[in-house]
Amino acid sequence: MPISGTPSRAELVDHLVRTRIAGEVATPRENNLSHYRQLANGNRHFWFGLEFGDRWTDEQDVLAVMAERVGVNDDPEYRYGQDTIDAELTVDALERLAARLRKAAEDRQRVLLATGHPGGLLEVHHRTAAALRAAGCEIVVIPDRLQTDEGYVMQFADVAVLEHGATLWHTHSGEPMKAILTALELEGRPLPDLVVADHGWAGYAAQHGVDAAGYADCNDPALFLAESEGTLQVAVPLDDHVVSPRYYDPMTAYLLDRAGLGEGGEGGEG
Repeated sequence: MPISGTPSRAELVDHLVRTRIAGEVATPRENNLSHYRQLANGNRHFWFGLEFGDRWTDEQDVLAVMAERVGVNDDPEYRYGQDTIDAELTVDALERLAARLRKAAEDRQRVLLATGHPGGLLEVHHRTAAALRAAGCEIVVIPDRLQTDEGYVMQFADVAVLEHGATLWHTHSGEPMKAILTALELEGRPLPDLVVADHGWAGYAAQHGVDAAGYADCNDPALFLAESEGTLQVAVPLDDHVVSPRYYDPMTAYLLDRAGLGEGGEGGEG
């Protein structure tokens, strides 16, 4: 069961490994390498709304970044079996994200939260939105009647999501975020000061020039490449769909505490 309250760094690292949010994750090595190859070969489905041009055409270069920023095995000859996310790197990235959230709160910024993985990360984003609002931030309300080829773009529990067939939809696409930002511009409304998201929601926002941070799995290299280039502010490595979404609760508590955004609106120093 998840630990209660706000964990210490050491407790969180242990929790991430025990719940397989990090450590030996469920995503197999062959799946990771296949996705790195697809991105390098120019398959835009794996670009997550970003534009890489011809900068990442060697899958070994992609692997090197993923080894450095995520903690996957750096041996190009290791092609099958278990792969890993370094829990220490996950917590390092959470602390970078916390610093950006703290700035958003201090400056009372406009923040948009979104997820392409609602089955795993919706509550993480929802709790982050609630804490930011309690600190005085404006949570951006998206325009009505937005849609993409995949479905309708709407807001649920303060988090932008894709809905299709009365179901919240898993998507890697950057098109839903494009629909939101385009509609805001057409309405003459300001863009968010910060987007906190995942998948193409984060990637497209960053490519559009909005400060953005996102969560990403070890088989989704695009956000980590964008962070390495300075397009995306923070990419947090984790398994984005573990057995229970409750397993993310200690991680969220740690993030908000480090940002000074504890559940009651004030965080401790930990």
